[in-house]
Amino acid sequence: MDHRYESSDTLRNKCAACYRQFNKKEHLVEHMRISYHSVHEPMCGVCRKHCRSFESLREHLIGPLPKAECERIFKERGCDICLTILGSRSALRAHRDSCVSRPNNNGLLYRMANLGIQDELRIDNSRGRVVSLACKMVGGGSDGSLDLCARVCLVDEHERILFHSYIKPNLPVTSYRYETTGIRPEYLRDAMPLRNVSRKIQEFLCNGEPIWQIRSKAGRSRILVGHGLDHDLKCLEMEYPAIKIRDTAKYPPLMKTSKLSNSLKYLTKAYLGYDIQNGVQDPYEDCIATMKLYKRMKSQIHKKENYPLSSDPKNKNNFATWKQNELERMSPEQLLDISRSDYYCWCLDSQDI
Repeated sequence: MDHRYESSDTLRNKCAACYRQFNKKEHLVEHMRISYHSVHEPMCGVCRKHCRSFESLREHLIGPLPKAECERIFKERGCDICLTILGSRSALRAHRDSCVSRPNNNGLLYRMANLGIQDELRIDNSRGRVVSLACKMVGGGSDGSLDLCARVCLVDEHERILFHSYIKPNLPVTSYRYETTGIRPEYLRDAMPLRNVSRKIQEFLCNGEPIWQIRSKAGRSRILVGHGLDHDLKCLEMEYPAIKIRDTAKYPPLMKTSKLSNSLKYLTKAYLGYDIQNGVQDPYEDCIATMKLYKRMKSQIHKKENYPLSSDPKNKNNFATWKQNELERMSPEQLLDISRSDYYCWCLDSQDI
């Protein structure tokens, strides 16, 4: 066998997104059916390789076994926060100053004020369409391991406090977890009952829409941003439609692996450039971090598509509409062109808000 031809065939069967090579075209086609490569994936600014997450991209650039040429260029003019490749070292210096997020002074003033209740929740559109929520838990149960929501904070897109309250849990508190929560028994003695807080927050989020009628990204209801929102909403005894939730713990580009989340502390340090959750943890600080992460992901500029999701009913890219022999005649670039994402990229919110 002439290995020159085998090598040439393999190159023709190279995925145009992740650069994996396949011996047969049918194997490349099968890879494209299940990979969901798209313009929304993080991409290397040097070789243009698509990665499933920013963690994968970081490994590609500066991991234990990086791509040599990409590593060299990245070390010269790559931003270690957003992983963008700049045109020159001077451009990198100017970019990095603006890329590193810096927490404002509101957090310090907020902690010094030791606020009880702050309530700016109104059912109208004057306070924006996106809000960030964070909770702090105390312990219940015989060993204090049961999470009970004892403090909640909501902020708007401009990092202004919309709502803050201590919460009186439905069950007795057996551990205040003071070292991390800073919560003392007297803070909860006359606090708002959980049911009242949950109803107030849900009414604000729905913004006049019945929760069972919230079906799309449009409408009056608000987008809810947070980290580990499934757990927070469960502890608040609240429900909210998944289509309106933006969770930094479950967003594929920000995850460690397809099934493992990164901590908010790590994401804030890695992708915003500053530290949080040192000592007593502040829900306001967590709200700001998740809102900054959301806005960074939302601001990505990706190619516009009429039907960007593989699950869109009118999307003809489910590969099932094409015959196998037709797919095998396509080039890797053509296969990538008909491929679509299997997750909702937050950049799409920029088109709807």
